[in-house]
Amino acid sequence: MKLLHIDSSPLGAASVSRQLSAKAVGRWVANHSATTIEYLDLTVDAPSHLSVDSLGFQLGLNEAELTTAQKRENEVSERLVSQFLAADVVVIGAPMYNFAIPSQLKAWIDRIAQAGRTFRYTANGPEGLAKGKTVIVVSTRGGAYAGQSSEVMDHQESYLKAVLGFMGVTDVRIVRAEGLNMGEQAKSNALSAADLDIRSHIGEVANELKATAAA
Repeated sequence: MKLLHIDSSPLGAASVSRQLSAKAVGRWVANHSATTIEYLDLTVDAPSHLSVDSLGFQLGLNEAELTTAQKRENEVSERLVSQFLAADVVVIGAPMYNFAIPSQLKAWIDRIAQAGRTFRYTANGPEGLAKGKTVIVVSTRGGAYAGQSSEVMDHQESYLKAVLGFMGVTDVRIVRAEGLNMGEQAKSNALSAADLDIRSHIGEVANELKATAAA
């Protein structure tokens, strides 16, 4: 089994999403010791944002028609989409920045959202091709949004669920720590809730995999 662990916060050791994503991966490995882990730190190895060169994979050109820059960027896109498709489980550390996700994480999504690889258009509409995965999104927020009037401003979890669903990932689980900047008690409560989410989601997936194996 392959697990892809992705972090996107630039805060290093001070990042709550990094701490929680590492905890989620650790608990997963404790339940699935044979797991192979690949780690992608998008603040260290972030793909460039889309440009005329990095959009080369969408142009439908022959290799000979591509510029040197387009070939180089195509290699980056191919490496990222292949890594994503090969993973059985993906853990994504995704803090909320200005009601959305970090630009580094968006740049990664732009590279893996490829027609013919992670989705395709059919006569009946789009079809996701990255099926059969579990994605655990570690969502961290300074404020509180879930179930609040401010939930309409959430373009973080809602976007990730939508784009992953478009690519065929139906098993998206949220580990949420919100209200992190609303005082020490709120932060403590948020971390406790996130820890429960980690235990619950990973326990559920483990049981589902055991049931499938026994069937």
